[in-house]
Amino acid sequence: MTILARRTFLAVAIVSLAAWAPPARGVEAEPVADAPGRWTAARAMEWSRGQPWLVGCNYIPSTAVNELEMWQADTFDPDTIERELGYARDLGFTSVRVFLHDLLWKQDAAGFLDRCDRFLEIADRQGIRTMFVLFDSCWHPLPALGPQPAPLPHVHNSGWVQSPGVEVLRDPDAHPHLREYVVGVVRRFRDDPRVVVWDVWNEPDNFDGGAAKRPGLEPKDKPDLVNALLPKVFAWAREAGPTQPLTSGVWLDSDNVRTLNPCKRIQIANSDVVSFHSYGDPPSLERCLVNLAVYGRPLLCTEFMARPNGSVFDPHLAMMKERGCAAYCWGFVNGKSQTIYPWDSWTRAYDGPPPVRFHDILEPDGTPFDPEEAAYIRGVTGAAGAR
Repeated sequence: MTILARRTFLAVAIVSLAAWAPPARGVEAEPVADAPGRWTAARAMEWSRGQPWLVGCNYIPSTAVNELEMWQADTFDPDTIERELGYARDLGFTSVRVFLHDLLWKQDAAGFLDRCDRFLEIADRQGIRTMFVLFDSCWHPLPALGPQPAPLPHVHNSGWVQSPGVEVLRDPDAHPHLREYVVGVVRRFRDDPRVVVWDVWNEPDNFDGGAAKRPGLEPKDKPDLVNALLPKVFAWAREAGPTQPLTSGVWLDSDNVRTLNPCKRIQIANSDVVSFHSYGDPPSLERCLVNLAVYGRPLLCTEFMARPNGSVFDPHLAMMKERGCAAYCWGFVNGKSQTIYPWDSWTRAYDGPPPVRFHDILEPDGTPFDPEEAAYIRGVTGAAGAR
């Protein structure tokens, strides 16, 4: 049995033995009715029992400043992707979460889909399955095709762009291309085992984290605009007939299930599997794991790990493995996204790397920032002898 096959077998066995925690007892939660087409909890649990432990990262090549630069034909970089996903394999990662963009469909749908397929081929060779993210409400609200700006020195995610941009979000007449994009992408890969989950919208009611340097670009009613569109996006994705589950991760006050804001209610009502973000210390992650289990569905932590915040691999990774919760850290290889810098780099000047790297694990040559951290990751994933 190969190392990869043995690791996959052991991961499946661990998840099967631990199973998913039953609905939490004694947790007060706002009831949420199933949206049309949502998988039953039983179907979601059956899906989870067929998966290895999904552990990995939110991935963008170190040579790309944002989703557009990652995927556009002139800057698509399969050699870097191949090398860096090899690093991911060596750490024992089984999955990556990857962001797409609606403008790529508008620019060249056939070419974009072919590059998505090429990415999936590369990841599959490394034993890695992909979670595609269709939309994202974070960072720059006015995306534009073509050459992307160079990163601002020492600034976290300075080039990241929203999808859809706020101009499209505010204009219902511009929404037909969003439906074409969602249906087209999901339909292309709806039966593809290399795609493990569809994340339809990242942090839907979030705002531009760099607004201090570019004020006035987002409407104050952005959450209302998003909340009107989000159920449609779920419906469009279901229209394409995916065999993979749909989700959208709760992120704001993510451990709170007693009172749900409108966006959170839509997310949970429509998600086949419940995903969430956690950038806090171990007790805050524990509250997420306990409280969100009340919905009786598989749990996926699609963003965690901000070292200065107390969100670290040790013990977070082991905590999630023990509960059978998928775990995707933010960032992987230090590069043009510059997420080694903290969120406050938008308002506080840095002249070099912070003493404690905020996100990311490796330098571009594969050297870990912290060898002990990398060894811990391998130990938890079962890849300790992979090298």
